[in-house]
Amino acid sequence: MARTWLAVLGVALGVSLVLPAAPAAAHNSLSGSNPANGARIATAPERIELRFLAKPNPGTTKITVTGPDNVAALDGEPTFSGTRVRIPFAPGKAGLYIVGYQLGSADGHPIKGEVRFTLTTGTPAESPSPSAAAPESVPPSDAPSAAAPSSAAASPEGASSAVPAASESTDGGPPGWLWALGGVLLVAAAAVGFAVRRRRAGT
Repeated sequence: MARTWLAVLGVALGVSLVLPAAPAAAHNSLSGSNPANGARIATAPERIELRFLAKPNPGTTKITVTGPDNVAALDGEPTFSGTRVRIPFAPGKAGLYIVGYQLGSADGHPIKGEVRFTLTTGTPAESPSPSAAAPESVPPSDAPSAAAPSSAAASPEGASSAVPAASESTDGGPPGWLWALGGVLLVAAAAVGFAVRRRRAGT
């Protein structure tokens, strides 16, 4: 009789130990990461690695990576290898980075968590290429203003050359009208002399 009670007690104890373990085994959890949670690193890794107790399902696993100013720092799709998940990392500014994960579970309750690490050295900004540099400003051309003095300088020369030409036309002998008057007077004198001679001849 005593042995029977001991056997029943043992079975009950075994059931009590097994039953709580079933729901616990249905929930996966994070076992480690690289970088570690709370780490401070100067050199950014190419990939972030999350390690879990059980193999996560790629179809129900969601991974996010955000950096300073809530900027996404995920550089591609995560890759799954057994219980490990590797996430391509795209570092930006120095500061706090948060890796968030959400896993599906057998009982339908999602498992959420995050890993935080600080990047102490940010990615330097790319220097602009020489071709992208702004062209130097070219001062406005002074050609019109330079042409004005030259034309202005030419006008006095033209004026000075015109004055001697006009003076040359007024120099020289007597004007033409004086020569014409002399010719008329000669013709008139000849006509008077002819008339006088003809009158004398008639008398």
